[in-house]
Amino acid sequence: MSSAWAQAFTMVLDPYNIVVMLCASLYGLFVGAVPGLTATMATALLVPVTFFMAPIPAIAAIVTATAMAIFSGDIPGCLMRMPGTPASAAYTDEAYAMTRKGQAELALGAGLVFSAVGGLFGTAVLILAAPTLAEFALKFSSFEYFWLVLMGLTCAVFMTSDRPLKGFVSLLLGLFIACIGLGNPAGFPRFTFGNVELMGGVGMIPMMIGMFAISEIIRYAVDTNPPLRIVEQPIGNVFKGMWGLARKYPMQILRGSALGTLVGALPGAGSDIAAWMSYAISKKMSKEPEKFGTGHVEGIVESGSANNSALAGAWIPALVFGIPGDSITAIVIGVLYMKNMNPGPSLFTNNPQNIYAVYLLFIIANLIMIPLGWWCIKVSKQILKVPRTMLMPVIMLFCVVGSFAINNTSFDVTAMLVAGIAAYILEDNHFPVAPAILGVVLGGMLEENFITSMIKADGDLFAFVHRPVAATLGAMTLAVWFLPLLTRRLRRIAGI
Repeated sequence: MSSAWAQAFTMVLDPYNIVVMLCASLYGLFVGAVPGLTATMATALLVPVTFFMAPIPAIAAIVTATAMAIFSGDIPGCLMRMPGTPASAAYTDEAYAMTRKGQAELALGAGLVFSAVGGLFGTAVLILAAPTLAEFALKFSSFEYFWLVLMGLTCAVFMTSDRPLKGFVSLLLGLFIACIGLGNPAGFPRFTFGNVELMGGVGMIPMMIGMFAISEIIRYAVDTNPPLRIVEQPIGNVFKGMWGLARKYPMQILRGSALGTLVGALPGAGSDIAAWMSYAISKKMSKEPEKFGTGHVEGIVESGSANNSALAGAWIPALVFGIPGDSITAIVIGVLYMKNMNPGPSLFTNNPQNIYAVYLLFIIANLIMIPLGWWCIKVSKQILKVPRTMLMPVIMLFCVVGSFAINNTSFDVTAMLVAGIAAYILEDNHFPVAPAILGVVLGGMLEENFITSMIKADGDLFAFVHRPVAATLGAMTLAVWFLPLLTRRLRRIAGI
C-alpha cells in the first residue's frame, strides 16, 4: 500500500502534470465565469485534448477544470446577478443582494473558501467510504428517486416562504416548460404546436441565461434613470472574516458538505441539485430565515460547500461501478475507458496507485483553488470600473454566443430572449424566478421516475412506500409539507 501511495505521489507531482493542472485551472476559471458556459461543457471540450495525454494528466485536467468552473460561476452571479454555472444559480440572488449592500468581498470570499472546504470534505469521503456509499446509492430505484425529486421541488417553497403562492406558481411554470417536447416516457410531442425545434424541449441553460441575465439587461434598458446595479467599491481582502464565518456556521458547513457528497453520489444528480437543496435546507433550518434573500451569507456558506463536495461525491459511483453521478462523470467514464482505467472493483485492486493519484488530484485541485480563485476575483473586480452602458452590450453578446454554442442553433437564442422577457415580467410582479429554474431541472426526472415506478408496480400507489428507503424519504417529504400546516392549526386552536 505504501509503495502504491509513493507511485501516486510521483505521478501527480510530475512537473508536466503540475503544468497541466495550472493550465486546466485557468481554463476552468474562465469557462465558469462566462454565463452560459457550464462545467459540463468545459469537460466535453477538454476530451479531445486528453487524447494526447497519459491517464493521470488527462484526469488531472478534468478534475481541476471542473472544480474551478463550479467556483468561478459564483463571480458573475455575485457581481452582476448572472450565474456562470447552474450550480451557482441557487444563491445568485443572495450574493447579488450582498454586493448591493457593499459586501461583495464577503460573498465572494465565502464562495471561494467554503467551496474549497466542501471539495476537501467530499474528497475525504471519497477516500474513506467510496465502496460503501456507492453500494448505498446503487440501491436507489425509481421509487426512491421519485421521493428525492419531490423533496427537491419542495425546496422551491422554502426559498419563497415569504410568498409561497407566487413561488408555487413559478414552480408550476418551470414544470410546464419541462413537459415541452418529446423527452417524456411516451415519446409523444407535447406543447410543441407543430414546431420541430420545440420537439427537443427548451434547454435549461438558455432559459437560465435568459431569466437571470437578459432580464437584468431589460431592467437596465427600461429604467429611464437607472441606479447602479452594482456597488462601485474596491474588493479588498476576500479572506477577511472567513474564520469568523467558520466559527459561526460550523453546522452549516458540515451539513452542506455532507448533503453535497450524498447527492453527488446518487446517479443522475449533481452539483446544481445539491446547491438548490442545500440552500433551501439552510433557510429552513436557519435561526434567521427572514434574512434570506436580503443579502445573508449563511445560505452561501452552506450551498457553496455543497456544490463542490458534490463533484467528489459524483466520482464515487463512477469509479466503483462505472455509473455516472452526474453529466461530468458520464464524460469522465468514457475517458477512463479510453485510458484503460476501466471503472470497477478491479481498478482498486489491480492498479491502486491510479486511484490514489485521483485522490491526490482532488486534494491539490481544491487547495490551489484558493490562491487561483483569489487571483480570479481580483481580475474580475475590474468589471466594477466599466461603465454600464459599455458593459451591458458585451454581456448581451456573451449571452447570445453562450446560448448559440450549446446546440449551434438560433432557436436557443430565441428561447433565451423569451425567457428573459418572461422573467422580467414575473419579477416586476414580485414572482420569484428561482423556482421556475428548479422546475425545469427536476421536472423531467420527476415524470420519468413516476412513470417507471407505476409500470413496475402495475399501478399500485402503495409500492412507493414498500421499500424502507423510499418509505423514509416519503415520510420526510410529507412531513415537510404538512407539519407547518399542522403546527399552525394547533397554534390557532390553542389561541397562541
